[in-house]
Amino acid sequence: MTDQAVDTDGVRLSEDPAEEDRFLGRTRELKELRADIERAGLDTLSGRKAPRARVLLIAGRPGSGRTALAEELAAQVADAYPDGVLRARLSEPDGTRVPVGRIARELLTRLERATPPGADEDDLTEALRTALADRRVLLLLDDAADAEQVDALLPDTPECLAVVVAQGPLTGIADVRPCTLGGLDTKSAVELLSRHTGSVRITVDPRAAEQLVEACQAQPAALTLAGGWLAARPQAAVADLAKHVRAEDGEGTPLSRVFRIAYAALPSPAARILRLLSLAPAGMVDPHTASALAGCSVNGARTTLDDFVALGMLRAVDSPLPEYEVPGCLHDRLHALAETHDRPAELQLARARMLERTVRLLQSCRAVTETDSPQAREKLLDMPRALRFPTPRAAADWLRARRPALLAAARLAVADGELDTLARRLMSQLVRAMVAHFGTQAAAPDLYGIHRLVLDVAERRELPREQAAALLNLADLDARTGRTAEALVRYRAALDAGREANDPYATARAMESVGGAHLELGDYDRAADWFGRALAQRLARDERADAARVYGRLATAHTYAGRYGEALRGWRAAVAGYRRTGDVSAHARALSELARVQEYAGRPEESLRTCQEAVEWARRAEDLRLQAALHLRLADTLDRLGDPTAAGLQRGAADRMLREDHTEACEIRSATSED
Repeated sequence: MTDQAVDTDGVRLSEDPAEEDRFLGRTRELKELRADIERAGLDTLSGRKAPRARVLLIAGRPGSGRTALAEELAAQVADAYPDGVLRARLSEPDGTRVPVGRIARELLTRLERATPPGADEDDLTEALRTALADRRVLLLLDDAADAEQVDALLPDTPECLAVVVAQGPLTGIADVRPCTLGGLDTKSAVELLSRHTGSVRITVDPRAAEQLVEACQAQPAALTLAGGWLAARPQAAVADLAKHVRAEDGEGTPLSRVFRIAYAALPSPAARILRLLSLAPAGMVDPHTASALAGCSVNGARTTLDDFVALGMLRAVDSPLPEYEVPGCLHDRLHALAETHDRPAELQLARARMLERTVRLLQSCRAVTETDSPQAREKLLDMPRALRFPTPRAAADWLRARRPALLAAARLAVADGELDTLARRLMSQLVRAMVAHFGTQAAAPDLYGIHRLVLDVAERRELPREQAAALLNLADLDARTGRTAEALVRYRAALDAGREANDPYATARAMESVGGAHLELGDYDRAADWFGRALAQRLARDERADAARVYGRLATAHTYAGRYGEALRGWRAAVAGYRRTGDVSAHARALSELARVQEYAGRPEESLRTCQEAVEWARRAEDLRLQAALHLRLADTLDRLGDPTAAGLQRGAADRMLREDHTEACEIRSATSED
């Protein structure tokens, strides 16, 4: 497993993480941390080596360089952990604690371990510990909120190492000695300044540089802002900035004082954009997000974002797309400025513009995959050029890169409570885009979370139709992952919501699904009862294709219950229904099932005739696998009827068809790989 890079909403892997500038200072701290790795680490109760991963804690305030130190330590010891470095951020930029289950799911995804949608936190953390049990991994947990959060993610193997970054001690985790950070040493701090200002300005007045370092208490974030301010003003003296920092009115840390100076120097439009970046989901910004928040052009937004990077107010993210991160040490300050300088209505309008832009991008992301649809192509051409994706591959790359921010946008939109209409549109388009690009199965864990958010909005707004839809979607995902009892509860709730909304589709769909859940649970009588109710509703609305399907499901319930006469009537009705609707493939499958039940009922001659008819319909449907299966069933029936020669011919036909099907599948795979 390769090294991985950090994402503010959880975890993101990167084959080639971007290298930061050469690390400065912290020689003593690094030496102590590396020595701490080698300590025996005894369990306090047994006196033996602890059975869990060793935990190293780097404690410091935001802006102290704590994450940079953790990254440098990881780089220095990475060779001792051949299975890679896993990184996770445990708090949102605003300090909100990230749920442990979300972090564990992201880590498992990056470890290429499938996670069932809807799995609870305990199941996910247990799966993570199992996945790490036979690996030697370095786990870097940034911005931990509390000890419980860290403890739940620790591997149960001393072969792994956890490097935890937090603001203070983690009481409750045994054998952890915090490495508490102060400022940089003076030499390293001055060098950090010179990276922004150039060495000449530092060399001509080294005393002034040291005074500025002292005024900033050698804090890396404060020095970065000071260096950015000086770099933007080639004529300004370092000594003048040092005096300005010391004279800055108001209480607060050196970072607060330098930030006030840097912010005050911004032009009004740039200052407004910077404040509005505090609204960006998960602190992740791209030019489209900044453009929508500020109401400016995309190109203008990107230029401004690059300017903020040069000033030390924003960090560029290693990403295939232009993407930026609001530093956690500045997020609260920007939020406070926005609350002070911008009216609530203006902030809400900015949020609405951002969500609307996201919805339109998701529409474009999905539409570019619908190359066979003239309507989709026309809709795509009607969009502004800046919102279009040139190819489906480009759209998928955007969706993959922006996925954490998009999911965070959905969560924030629902939590806001004032933009529910936009939130519902956003989640609808997000589901469609993910299914279009990744498929339902691959996207299922994310879809589960989105459907939960849809349900939250529907319940808050008392929208029974939307409640029914969300409950059905969640129940379907539960059913696919074996949580049938949970699915049954949700299907019943969806039925109630569908009846309240007077929605016949949701009602019939829920009835059929309740029957399916009972069938899966082995309660065949209840399954038949609910299938019968769903069938009555389908027939009343003259929904022939749906009725044919429900006839088949009702017949299946009767088959399992041993009621073969009723099962035969059900499958004959299904066959007739598919014949009327012209569904050749379904017609063939229904005949196949009818032949099976005739065999169960002790009618081999009838089964033989029905099976032969099914072969003909399967041939018309060009379904080689079904034809082969039917020929094998014919062979078994002929054996029982005492005709081994004919049975052998049927098996030979089945064998040829299976070989032909395998050859076609190989040719398709080969053509796909060449494309």
